[in-house]
Amino acid sequence: MSRNIRFTHSASRNALRTLTATAILLGGMAAAQQRGGTLTVGLGYDIDTLNVYSTGFLGDVQAAVVEGLVAPDAKANYVPVLATQVPTVRNGGIKIAPDGKSMTVTYRLRSGVKWSDGEPLTSADVKFTWEAVKNPKFIAESKDGTEDIASIDTPNATTVVVNYKRVAPDFMSTLFTFGILPKHTLDGKDLNTDTYNEKPLGTGPFKVKEFKRGQYVILERNPYYWRKDSKGVQLPYLDGMVFKIIPDSNTLVTQLRTGEVQLAYGIPYSQVTQLDNVPGLKVVKNSVLSWQHLDFNLKTIDAFKDPNVRKAFAYALNKSAVSKALGGYPTPINTVVVPVFSYTNPAVPKYDYNLARAQQLLDAAGWKVGSDGIRVKDGKRMSFKIMAQAGRSTDEDAEQVIIASLKQAGIELQPDNKSGVAFRDARYKGNYDLFYGGWITSADPTYSVFFGSKGVNNGQGYASAKIDAILARAESTLDPAQRTAALREFQTELMTDLPSIPVTSNPSMIAVTEKLGGFVPNPTNMTNFVNTSGWYLNK
Repeated sequence: MSRNIRFTHSASRNALRTLTATAILLGGMAAAQQRGGTLTVGLGYDIDTLNVYSTGFLGDVQAAVVEGLVAPDAKANYVPVLATQVPTVRNGGIKIAPDGKSMTVTYRLRSGVKWSDGEPLTSADVKFTWEAVKNPKFIAESKDGTEDIASIDTPNATTVVVNYKRVAPDFMSTLFTFGILPKHTLDGKDLNTDTYNEKPLGTGPFKVKEFKRGQYVILERNPYYWRKDSKGVQLPYLDGMVFKIIPDSNTLVTQLRTGEVQLAYGIPYSQVTQLDNVPGLKVVKNSVLSWQHLDFNLKTIDAFKDPNVRKAFAYALNKSAVSKALGGYPTPINTVVVPVFSYTNPAVPKYDYNLARAQQLLDAAGWKVGSDGIRVKDGKRMSFKIMAQAGRSTDEDAEQVIIASLKQAGIELQPDNKSGVAFRDARYKGNYDLFYGGWITSADPTYSVFFGSKGVNNGQGYASAKIDAILARAESTLDPAQRTAALREFQTELMTDLPSIPVTSNPSMIAVTEKLGGFVPNPTNMTNFVNTSGWYLNK
């Protein structure tokens, strides 16, 4: 389901620790890794399910419990996890068919890996994962990658041969990277209702002890975990982790200040300096692969079906004002491909703040300024509801700037913010007029999930045959030059059509206790918790 961002905020008196995804380990390399202790984490959203394939949110808890075959590291490079190596053409793990239209990917699994119930992980589990997720009866947040696979062969317990119907350069950003499902406990079960959704079985460093909906998830050490440190000590170092569900940003900040929470990400920019001055806390900047956007509902709002109206919104939206209101941390952007990627296109059509141009476009489209300052056409006021995630103060602050900015053009926006499952459902089903939020991608994003006609994240109902064709080219070649050319063409076409306005690229600010060692932020949608086995608490 994706990361560099210039840091512009002035430093606090303690000098903000602006570590990026290539950061040094917190807690000091000189300190010995100590075993024991429980880390308390604050999550800014209500968890819907612990099934990594069903959740509509980032799988923070899940990443500490369930492992995939490979995973992105702190530099967004894929590294082996349950597989012994990352498949490539060079090492023979990827083989392209003679006609160039399909491929096979071979994984070699690590020997001796066990599930947290002590049963062995085998190639049958990998094949079962594909079968279970692609099952039409399973209601998944995303089935990305399942339809690309024709079949899977398992010649022995540690070998998996995946036969793809097409050349799929994005294969590592889907399916087997997010997690493997245990066949021995789920075979024949209804994955929609099984207790796995509350207590998933994994091969990761921790296992779920208790999940109290709306309150917390308690993890404890997996006694069968396969990793050991350089001295042969079995990981993880921590006894456990507690994830407290705290959707309100102010409450989360308060608990960080009091020490009730020791780690939290997505810290409001307005609280960064304050938290960096709290004894025992550090604030880390993580340049995530994400972008903030304003989406139009193209399913039911007739006004938004006029591209000139959408462009007027873009000209009226003062992105610099949004960044300034958020302390200067976000960077205004002109495309949905963030600058860290080599295929970002600096030559896309741009919509720099230009209120006069916005007014001209709206006048030409027949939207005239009414007596109350709000535009009207055919008796209908240009008044819409805008949705952001309730309780996420950074997004709510940006939303207020957007409302004020567009009002100058005669556009009225009224907040209709939601949280939890209501927010997730509205986002995916398009139950909004306008949606302001952010997407974080994998290390090799698949943009068709956002802008393809059948994209799972395309709740706004955008459909373009031309965009579909361009993305099909980009997502069916392993040739970097061809992929770059297609993705740059995609950006030009998308920013011309403008179904979504890219606003800013926002770094994620992480507050973490200085006692935590081994922690390095991860910039991808695999979350900061994708490699928790080496974390330790200094006493």
